[in-house]
This record gives sequence, C-alpha cells and structure tokens, in this order.
Amino acid sequence: MTSSGPLYLGFDLSTQQLKGLVVDDSLKKVHEAKFDFDADSKGFNVNKGVLVNEAEHEVFAPVAMWLQAMDTLLARLKDDGLDFQRVKGISGSGMQHGSVFWNADAEQLLAQLDPEKTLQSQLDRAFAHPFSPNWQDASTQKECDEFDAILGDEHQLANVTGSKAHHRFTGPQILRFQRKYPDKYIKTHRITLVSSWIATIFLGKFAPFDISDVCGMNLWDIKAGNWNEKLLELAAGPSGVEALKQKLGHVPEDGGIHLGNISKYFVRRHGFSEDCTIIASTGDNPSTILALPLRSNDAIVSLGTSTTFLMSTSEYRPDPATHFFNSPTTPGLYMFMLCYKNGGLAREKVRNAINSKASVSDTTSWTEFDKYLLSTPPLAQYDRSKPMQLGLYFPRPEIIPNLPIGEWHFEYDPESGNLTPTEKVPQSPEQDARIIVESQFLSLRLRSRDLVSSPAQNLPPQPRRVYMVGGGSRNKAIAKVAGEVLGGSEGVFKLDVGENACALGAAYKAVWAMERAEGETFEELIGNRWREEEFVEKIADGYNPEVWEKYGRALKGFEMMELRLLEDKKQGKMD
Repeated sequence: MTSSGPLYLGFDLSTQQLKGLVVDDSLKKVHEAKFDFDADSKGFNVNKGVLVNEAEHEVFAPVAMWLQAMDTLLARLKDDGLDFQRVKGISGSGMQHGSVFWNADAEQLLAQLDPEKTLQSQLDRAFAHPFSPNWQDASTQKECDEFDAILGDEHQLANVTGSKAHHRFTGPQILRFQRKYPDKYIKTHRITLVSSWIATIFLGKFAPFDISDVCGMNLWDIKAGNWNEKLLELAAGPSGVEALKQKLGHVPEDGGIHLGNISKYFVRRHGFSEDCTIIASTGDNPSTILALPLRSNDAIVSLGTSTTFLMSTSEYRPDPATHFFNSPTTPGLYMFMLCYKNGGLAREKVRNAINSKASVSDTTSWTEFDKYLLSTPPLAQYDRSKPMQLGLYFPRPEIIPNLPIGEWHFEYDPESGNLTPTEKVPQSPEQDARIIVESQFLSLRLRSRDLVSSPAQNLPPQPRRVYMVGGGSRNKAIAKVAGEVLGGSEGVFKLDVGENACALGAAYKAVWAMERAEGETFEELIGNRWREEEFVEKIADGYNPEVWEKYGRALKGFEMMELRLLEDKKQGKMD
C-alpha cells in the first residue's frame, strides 16, 4: 500500500550542482534527483559550475542557470515518483557567501509567475546583476583590508562577526560591487544569499537570511544579534546605511521559522499542496552539521583534498584563524569551523614517496603508508630520552597558519622546552607517515582546545565523539591516530551520508521546523528519529590517556613551531 504520510524536501545548491532530496517523517530518504551544471545546463558554458575572470581574480555563476536547474530538477523529482501533494515543508542549503542582486521588478515578477512557463523564462529579468560571486572569488583583497581595519584590526572584526575578512564573504563583495557597478548597485532592490535565494524562489517573495548563514557576511554582530553599523557604513558607500539595510532586510532569530506557504506557481505547475510551508534555508556548512544530531562537544573532521573541522559548541571564542556561526537551529549553540587548504594532497605526497621507495606497483595504495603510520610510535619518539618529531607539510600555501608552500621539521624536547630545526625526520619517508597525520590533527587540537569540555566525570576536556567524513575517512589507520591526538571519549566514527550531507541537513531542518513541539530542539527531535546504524560505523577507539597526554605535552612545541615559522616569514627568511 502506498504511504500517504508527510514528506519533506531539502535542496542543496552547490558550486557544481543542484540536488533535491526528499525524506519522510521517519527521516528515511524516499526520493533524490540532481542537476549537474556542466553536464546538464544549456547556454551557459560554465566549467565546474562557474565562470572565471582571471584578470581580476573573479569567480562567479549565472543566476539564470540556477533557475534552469530548478525547472529541470523538479521535473526529475516528478519522474522519480514524487507526489508533490504530500510535501509538507521545504528548506534548503546554499553555498555560503554567494550573493544575488535583485532589481525593483523582482517581487512583482515572483508574484505573477505563469504556471505554463518556466522559472528561467520569467525571472531572468529579475536581477540587477546577472551573476553571483562564488566562494572561490579572490577579487576583494583591497576591501578585505578595509574590513579588517574598520573596527581596529582583524581580531576585533573576528570578535564581532565570527571571522576576520575573507575574499568570499558577502560584506567585502558588496563593497566591491557598489564600487565597480554603482549603477547596478543603485538598481539593486534586495540582496539575498544563495540560501535565501532558494527560499525566495519557492516563497514567491523575498525571504530573509537565516540566523546562521548571515554570519558568513562580515556584517552581522553575532553577540548583539544585529547588523553592525560601522561595517554597514563601510559596505554601503555613498548610498548610505539605510539603503543597504533595506537591501538586506530583517533577520529572524528562529532558525525554524515558517516563512509562509509555497507560491501558487508551484501549486499550479507541479501540484504542491497550498499549505506546503517554506522554512528558512541555511548555508552549506551549517547544513552539514544538521545531517546528524550533532551534540554539543561532538566534532566532524572532513578529510578531503582540504581539511575541515566542524564543531557544535556553547563557547564563543572567535579568532582570526577560525570561523564562528550561530547554530542554524539551536539558540545558545555556535558552529565552530576550521578550513585548511592542505589535507589529502599533502598525505598523498608522502604516500607516493613511500610507495616509490618500496617499489609498490599500485602507486595509489595506502598499505605501506598505513603500515609505517601505525608502526612508528607517537611523534617518532622511541623512548623519552629522544626528542619529539614535529613537522608541517604544505604542498599548497596554507591559511592556518598563513605560510607559503614548504616543508619544515623540528625536534622538540618537552622537558627543556628546546625546539630545534632539522632537515627531515630521522627515517624519511617512512616516519613522515606518522608526522604528517599528527601535524594535521595537532593543529585541530590546538585550535579547538578551549572549546571542548569534559564529556564525562574525571575525563579531561575533549570531544565526546569524533565523526570522520570525506575520502580520508575510509582509512582506519588515520582514524586511530585521530582518536589518539584529539581524544573522543566514545570513539571515532565514520559518517557515511554519501554526497548528501547538505541536502539531508536541509530536509531534516524542514522536518524539525514543521513537527517540533514547543521548546523541542533540533537535536532532541532528530536525535529520537535518526537511525545511527544506517549512517555511522565506529572505526577507532578515541581517548587513550597515556598517548593523549603525550600529545598534550607536544602541543606547546607545535605552537612554538608555528609561531617561529610565521616570524621567519615576517622577516623575509622564506623568500
């Protein structure tokens, strides 16, 4: 018998694709479809979802392409058997920091959509500027310098907005836009983020920013819960603060707010129910932590080409090297994020050197790397009379810490506090397997140590659980070292939601917003329904007191190493 219960639709608009994913009220996935911008779009000539202006370091996407994607995706969901009449709530996940500039005709066009015609054919006239800056855009260095200076320095900006100024953040992007395109800026009636763009399309009128995604703009005072007047004044330019406030709109505090019923266009064209409710959409990083009921003091480590660390915490301790956002669902919680450029590529470089020396036929095999990773003792310290081995491996320029391409090695004696530079580890490249993995997790521990709390009585502060995602999460040897360095009182777990984390998080947000009891948190409602056994596998023990404490002693030397290298860079010794 066909089920007739409520369904919830989550969208994920990322750089390279639009995905739609449907779950029922038990959180079971029942439908899925996607639109790949390179493969499926017609008339836009994008590469990996974007267009590039190398001369000005601009990276941007045509907004009309997203409309084309939405038209096609809804048709594909119908082909997959989705009964739109059963969809009770819709939310979305959008790549963070991207901005869309709507003109004064936009809301009237949204309200008068003809169900016989596509979104693209009717709304491509709704924009003051046809493109949206992408998170890869690096055109705003001048504007970032101004943002970092306006409140005093980058520390003050991070303290107020959760982050120092970044090229991709919406505030610096708006500042550059109004300078480069003053006429288009004046014609801009409303600015949405990518997330609120999704909600706007389905609502049929302008949707507000989400309380979490607004923190990716360098304009929002997180602790005050309002726009920062000085930052708005900087971004607004000659048109003034009030004009920019009108373009940005009000930001509701409730992440599960019901924005209104779906536009009649979607009722008539696709058969949605008239009482289908649109929920505030959030950014892709906040949506990732909604893909599981991540509790306070849990951590997610993404081991892909880059390394990303996400954590839910009640502590607000901003720093220029990190990002803080409001929780997308739960007042009083924050999302803490670290982003590193060096991750998988750095580990692969060591792996390749080991395989080359061992004449391994399959150069992509991790067998030899794992063998030496596990057979080398922590910090390559075979007894306490020997120094600890520390290193940094950066085949790409790094942002945490801000260092150029390079590889550096030091020996550290925790008893004397002496830190001595060396050419390499005693046995290279075999011991490099241990040192490179440790270096990546020691950096995470260093920067999260003030945010973790004790997960149980008589335990030192550390994560309760460490969830691993991304390509590197399949490697149990790396997971074992992750637990030894970071801790994790309940262990290290592989989280497998495929490529669906952002879309799942959006769908779960819709479930919670529509079905929560008064005062019921996202973590409570989703936690009671989430089937851990379908997505999570314990792959390593976490906290080992003796080894964890040893890494704690190494942390001081690791921090000294970073500071010394930063000073060398400042003095021009790395040129």
